[in-house]
Amino acid sequence: MTHEFDLDRAEVRDSFSRAARSYDAAAVLQSRVRGELIERLDLVRLDPQVVLDLGSGTGHAASALKRRYRRAHVLALDLSEAMLREAGRQRGLFTRFDRVGADAAALPIRSGSVDLLYSNLMLQWCMDPDQVFRECRRILKPGGLLTFATLGPDTLIELRRAWQAADPAHVHVNRFLDMHDLGDGLIRAGLAEPVLDVERCTLTYEDVRDLMQDLKSIGAHNVASGRARGLTGRRTLAAMRAAYESYRRADGQLPTTYEVVFGHAWAPTGAGRDRREPPGVTRVPLTDISRRTPVKP
Repeated sequence: MTHEFDLDRAEVRDSFSRAARSYDAAAVLQSRVRGELIERLDLVRLDPQVVLDLGSGTGHAASALKRRYRRAHVLALDLSEAMLREAGRQRGLFTRFDRVGADAAALPIRSGSVDLLYSNLMLQWCMDPDQVFRECRRILKPGGLLTFATLGPDTLIELRRAWQAADPAHVHVNRFLDMHDLGDGLIRAGLAEPVLDVERCTLTYEDVRDLMQDLKSIGAHNVASGRARGLTGRRTLAAMRAAYESYRRADGQLPTTYEVVFGHAWAPTGAGRDRREPPGVTRVPLTDISRRTPVKP
């Protein structure tokens, strides 16, 4: 049965493909989160041989990861071939990485072959995050690290409420998973020591049309099954804009909230979970603790 928030894989791919050329100019939040996610790698001791950027987009993170881990083989993987073509612009003499077109839920990567799996603001576009986490667990080497950022449920809350007031019968903003649901998914996938935290970021606009243009420019179209089919009428659009006006601040700007969930987890290093332990509990040898420092809670 189709759910109103279900996402169509082909439509997600096509949406980002159409936005490949305009993406970087509008990806303010994505760039900011990418920088913080890479900075957080300073807090772990890792000398990876193979690094995978999952949902690499236009390749800026893959390039940065290659600069950080010069001896590593870096792979940039994305669903959109157009995005991967744009990513080729980031490849240089000292920032060489390979590009792979694939679905995060069915990775064409050998099991137990990746040391570091990095993913910036991709997971919210996946229909089944649990399946993505299972694939991450499969391809990670024992002791390998998954580090990611995704969007939480308060993301675009102003836009969501404005559309609900104007057109309650249809979905206009995607659904985003709660931090605790993501943590449960990591455990179900067999990943160890999951740590998640949330940061809220606010972007501002003079007009809600500018926000909608930015979303279009980065490929963040509404592709939910419950969306309205066809063009939105002028009256409905005007009602949405009027509802959004209730959020205008004293400085004259319209705020747009993003709830960014940061997370990391490790592939277990031992022979597996003790069957006497409850599900989700993994034993970690004391000898492993000294080699890595947890990301701040």
